[in-house]
Amino acid sequence: MKIYRVTNEAESHVIEEIAQLFLQQRTMDGEPEEQSRTIAGIKLVLENPDKSGIIVAEEEDSVIGLAFFNLGISIRIGGPYLWLNELYVQEKHRNKGIARKMLLHLIYWAERDGIKSIELETGINNSVTKHLYNSLDFHDIISNRYAFHF
Repeated sequence: MKIYRVTNEAESHVIEEIAQLFLQQRTMDGEPEEQSRTIAGIKLVLENPDKSGIIVAEEEDSVIGLAFFNLGISIRIGGPYLWLNELYVQEKHRNKGIARKMLLHLIYWAERDGIKSIELETGINNSVTKHLYNSLDFHDIISNRYAFHF
């Protein structure tokens, strides 16, 4: 298995496979997405590596997992932080440690690049994912999340 950060030079089939994973994940969450909009979003991420990124797990030249993140500056922690938007592994490849390996890759990369914090959100009842995060020393922050969409 190969885990790496996708660059703007990614081949079109890699971008399409990433889009398919995003579409699978969003459909499971009950949020159907348009493929063209998803691909446009992926290309925007890859064109702005100082603001965001995608890490993939690839097996036999096929993308089987992804982590999508944004980078920001936090006054509270006095430096850059990473917001993990998505961590997703294809259902047939789950329970093999792939999400853990991607998360460790992300942690090592972030530490090396001077990121001060990694933050994320997961469902209250998602015990499997919460166990993964807690096993890597992430801790719970109790808060409510709000959104305003245009």
